[in-house]
Amino acid sequence: MREKVRDISSAKSGSRPPRGPMPRRLTAIVAGDIAGYSRLMELDEEGTHLRVKRILRDLIEPTITDHHGRLVKTTGDGFFAIFDSPVEAVRCGIVIQQNMLARDALLPRENRIEFRIGVNLGDVIIEEDDIYGDGVNVASRLEGIADPGEVYISGGVYEQIKNKLVCGYESLGDRKVKNITDPVRVYRVLPDPAALRRTSRRRETILLFMLSATLLVLASAALWYWWLAAEWRGGQASTAVRQLPNVSSLPPATIQPAAPSQPPPTATPSGPQAPPSAPPAPAVAPATNQAALQAAPVPPQVPAIREPDMVALRGGSFMMGSNDDATERPIHRVTIKAFAMSRYPISIREWNQCAAANVCGFTASGKEDAPATNLSWTDAKQFVTWLATVTHKVYRLPSEAEWEYAARGGTQTRYWWGDEFQPGMANCKNCTDIAAIEQPVKVGSFRPNPFGLYDMGGSVDQWVEDCWHRNYQGAPLDGSAWVDSDCTAHVIRSGSWKNDQRYVRAANRDSYDTNVRYPTHGFRVALSP
Repeated sequence: MREKVRDISSAKSGSRPPRGPMPRRLTAIVAGDIAGYSRLMELDEEGTHLRVKRILRDLIEPTITDHHGRLVKTTGDGFFAIFDSPVEAVRCGIVIQQNMLARDALLPRENRIEFRIGVNLGDVIIEEDDIYGDGVNVASRLEGIADPGEVYISGGVYEQIKNKLVCGYESLGDRKVKNITDPVRVYRVLPDPAALRRTSRRRETILLFMLSATLLVLASAALWYWWLAAEWRGGQASTAVRQLPNVSSLPPATIQPAAPSQPPPTATPSGPQAPPSAPPAPAVAPATNQAALQAAPVPPQVPAIREPDMVALRGGSFMMGSNDDATERPIHRVTIKAFAMSRYPISIREWNQCAAANVCGFTASGKEDAPATNLSWTDAKQFVTWLATVTHKVYRLPSEAEWEYAARGGTQTRYWWGDEFQPGMANCKNCTDIAAIEQPVKVGSFRPNPFGLYDMGGSVDQWVEDCWHRNYQGAPLDGSAWVDSDCTAHVIRSGSWKNDQRYVRAANRDSYDTNVRYPTHGFRVALSP
């Protein structure tokens, strides 16, 4: 995509010149473009055109809206969008790239549609259907140098988001870009915070391999040299042996016969009794075995796993959903089988057990009795898989129906305590006097619902097993999870300490991208009988 920044002094043909100063705004600009678009059009012009239209309609536009941005324009093979927040702009770029990767994963490489995305922060001129200025140019140039499937950001964006997103960043240095006077500091975004460490480890592994190969060659050469030297010494020794005189030619006196072996003395009947013979070898075996056992290394003790506190719930039927939002319709009866739900969201202490086992992706920081946050759906699945493995129990994520059944606590009201919100009942924005800015308050700080479960509303957004569907048309009626094979987004429940009271409702539901971490996202676990 070759974005041409138009001369702002010229007006569109047939339009009035603008009056007064042009509106300017500091904004985060996202520029996206399809790599190899001309080649794709040559392969299948009509099919490529339809695919791109569907991607713009079904993925690009909704993702921009979900991250509080505005799609300014599309360019056939790309798009421009603006965001008030650089954090949301970069997060939007990550989500688009991850969804595109999942969408085209089964296609041949040559048929895949891959975006390059550039993000810049700049003061630009904004019109209804276009944006202008150097800030737009820089975003376009970043997109132009980005690798397919990657998000590149400018140094200005990096400074704004470096401590606010759970990402890795790889500095690519200063780059000179077309039509921009000063070099631009460029960073490549690594959605997985461990990706940069893996890249570094991979490079280190290659270097170690090369060093090991070099050492192996040197060692082989040294061994070969030693073997040749040994062969040479052996040849010299053989020559010396051949030069010794033949024994048969020596005089007889020279040959000394070997002394006959003497039999051991035996006691006569009239003599003293012989001392008892030494005990047989097996007699000392127990002592030897005991010493061997004492010397054997003792296997390390595996630390005990602190399992979540679980609450057993009897099965039953309830009316799922509400008329408060279109995504919560239609209201339908669901029958739940007996299961258990964790009394609290998974805490930082519990999460870090999995991290210490090198299974979960990172070590969480903060107060240990607070809920774990910054977790993607994939992170939650890694935890429950690890927990089920080490405990030999059927731990899993709850289904969306099980979560709402548990959250209602046997009620059918908007909140488990009634239809009207009551302050001090949940950890949500402006819902309590308890300060919780950086992380939610510790688990169990508020009253439990009638089922004895805490924080089933507020505290942290909670992942469930189900894929995201825009409403309940076709949803299972038996309480099972509603999953698809090509699922790129999953359901979150509960609302968080940063959301207002609307999100605390038992029927409230939302979604987020499967592999993207977000500061308010956590989870709780379920257990099958």
